[in-house]
Amino acid sequence: MKQVGILTSGGDCPGLNAAIRGVCRAGQENYGMSFIGFRDGFRGLVQDQTMELESKALSGILTLGGTILGTSRDKPHRMLVSGKMCDMTEAAVETYHRHHLDALVCIGGGGTQKNALHLKKAGLKVITLPKTIDNDVPYTDVSFGFDTALAIAADAVDRLHSTAMSHHRVIVVEVMGHRAGWLALGAGIAGGADVILIPEIPYKVDAVAEAVLRRTRAGKKFSIIAVAEGAMSREQAKAVAKLAAAKEKARTKAKKREASDKLQKFHQEHLDHTVGLTQELQDITGMETRLTILGHLQRGGTPSAADRVLATRLGTSCAALLSEGTHGVMVAARGDGTEAVPLEKVVGGKKFVPPGHPWIEAAKRVGTCLGV
Repeated sequence: MKQVGILTSGGDCPGLNAAIRGVCRAGQENYGMSFIGFRDGFRGLVQDQTMELESKALSGILTLGGTILGTSRDKPHRMLVSGKMCDMTEAAVETYHRHHLDALVCIGGGGTQKNALHLKKAGLKVITLPKTIDNDVPYTDVSFGFDTALAIAADAVDRLHSTAMSHHRVIVVEVMGHRAGWLALGAGIAGGADVILIPEIPYKVDAVAEAVLRRTRAGKKFSIIAVAEGAMSREQAKAVAKLAAAKEKARTKAKKREASDKLQKFHQEHLDHTVGLTQELQDITGMETRLTILGHLQRGGTPSAADRVLATRLGTSCAALLSEGTHGVMVAARGDGTEAVPLEKVVGGKKFVPPGHPWIEAAKRVGTCLGV
């Protein structure tokens, strides 16, 4: 009988429990496998914090948001222990062997894929599933969690229309998405936002203000602006590109660290950029402008039917791959089926919104301003 470990890592999202259930139920029912879960991501693996994933533990979790295993953003090779950053890879490997595991399933986004590859290089048999509300994991058609978050964000845009109309306001809605704009773009289109700003298309503030004023001149007294948290003005995009280039060109570790710190500082200061954008638009247009930040609201709640189906599909395919002895791969959604993609191919990549993507073209055709 194969003994398999499972953990969930990174930010939580709807569909994690459905994925856990899919892997375990399929493995137990079809391949005679047994499963143990590690609590709170890779930290649970390092500290050997476990829970049995027998049939009773899996009952009723399909529709639950979050994750019954808990999660964290800890990295096995760079973990805070007693106030110091330590490499705990060896402890993770020891836990794996202590439980006589035949494989470890890691469910998470881009960071989780990277951590899983690190453990693979340390000699563990790992297999991963892609989850993220940002939909930015490469080599998979879609990641579970995205559909639910998209519906939540679109619903928020819908609800803001009434107050924007009633008070003749401009309302800026900040949607999650640090580097990829799938969520803001989809929610903006579905919710009928008048302006959509995403990281892939640096915007001009004047162009956004003009779009608002053009609506006003046409007798439309309100505007909705959907903004990804990682969206940047053209000036900001040039600044971050310059910092990234300096990091790339750095020859010594000290110079590379200095450049990396500057880049990190930029992103930290950029976290509240929508506050400045909101005030700037009010100053230019003369219209009352308000900001709504959706934040972690987008991560919570019951997963949509589509996310439950996707997570179950990926989870059951994962169990089948485990039975075949396949490891070192991410189980990607491909059309109506799945595909095992080598972790080396996945790690380091990002799925951005392409310039000519159909969603971009659709937004343009209905007159949505993209900030240019």
